[in-house]
Amino acid sequence: MLGRREIILEGGDRLVRVLIDTSEVESLLEWLDDEIGDVEGHRIIISPVTATVPRPSDNDEEEDGEEATESEEEKSKKKVSRISREEVLQEINDSISVTNVHYMLVALSTIVATGGMMRDSPAVVIGAMVIAPLIGPNIALALGTTLADGDLLRRSMKVNFVGLFIAFALAVFVGLVLPVDPTVNEIATRTEINIGDAALALAAGIAGVLSVTRGVSTALIGVMVAVALLPPLVAMGMLVGMGLWSGAYGAGILTLTNIVAINLAGVVTFLVQGISPMKWYEKEKAKGARRFAIALWVLLLALLVGVILFAPPTPV
Repeated sequence: MLGRREIILEGGDRLVRVLIDTSEVESLLEWLDDEIGDVEGHRIIISPVTATVPRPSDNDEEEDGEEATESEEEKSKKKVSRISREEVLQEINDSISVTNVHYMLVALSTIVATGGMMRDSPAVVIGAMVIAPLIGPNIALALGTTLADGDLLRRSMKVNFVGLFIAFALAVFVGLVLPVDPTVNEIATRTEINIGDAALALAAGIAGVLSVTRGVSTALIGVMVAVALLPPLVAMGMLVGMGLWSGAYGAGILTLTNIVAINLAGVVTFLVQGISPMKWYEKEKAKGARRFAIALWVLLLALLVGVILFAPPTPV
C-alpha cells in the first residue's frame, strides 16, 4: 500500500482513499468484499492515477503505525501483472453498451471494405478495419464465457450477431446490384483457407485479451481482430449476392474458423491470467461452464480444421 487517508463526512459516513499499485487492486477488492460486502450503502470506486508529485517511494508502505500482517512472499503471490477483474469488466461492459453509432460504424466499415475489395486495394480494406468496432463484442463473449456470466454472454452475442448480420446483408446487397469481379486478389484470397489462417485468428484473440487486461489501447489490436473477421464475411456476402456458392462456402468457412479461434484463444488467455469470479461459489459454478465452452470451441475448431484439410473449399 502506497498511501491511505480517511475522512469523516457529515452524518458519520467515512470516505477512505487508498493509493496502491495496480497489481494489488484485485486482492484488495477481494479483501474488502469479504470485510464489508454485507454493509448496506457502501461503494468502492476505482480511479486510475496518471501522475503524483512527488512520486511515491518504494518505502511508502503502511501508514498510521499499522503493521503488515503478511510476509513479502505472501504479498507477491497475490500480485497480478494486469488490471483488476472489475476494471476489465467495466471496460468490456462499456464496449458492448452500444448505440446506433456502433452499428453505423459497422455499416460504414462494410461499405469501405466492399469498395476496397472490389478495387483490389489492400490499403482501403485495412482502412475499413480501423473503423470496424468488432473487438469489444468478441472479447466480451470470451469474458462472459470465462466468468459464466449469463447476462454478459447474452448481450455480447446479441451485439455480435447484429453487427455481423448488418455487414453480411450489406455485402449481399452489393453483390446483387454491382458488378463484382470474384477473381480479384482481395476477394479470391478470402475463399481459400489453410491452417495458418486459424493460427492468425488465435493470435488475434490472445492479443485482444492482452490489450484489455493490460489496460492499453485496443485501437491497433482492434484492427487485427477486424481483419480476421470482416473481409471474409464481406467476401462471403458479395459472393452469395452473385450466386457463387462455392466461393461463398470457402469465405464462410474462413469466417467461422476465425470467430471460433478468436473466442477460444480469448477464454484461454483470460484463464491463464487468473480472471475468475470473485466469490467461491461463483468460481465453482463457472468451472463447469468454462469446461463445456472450451470443449465446444475446441470441437468446433477441430471440425473446421478437418474440413480445411480433407474437404477444402474450391477457389472461385
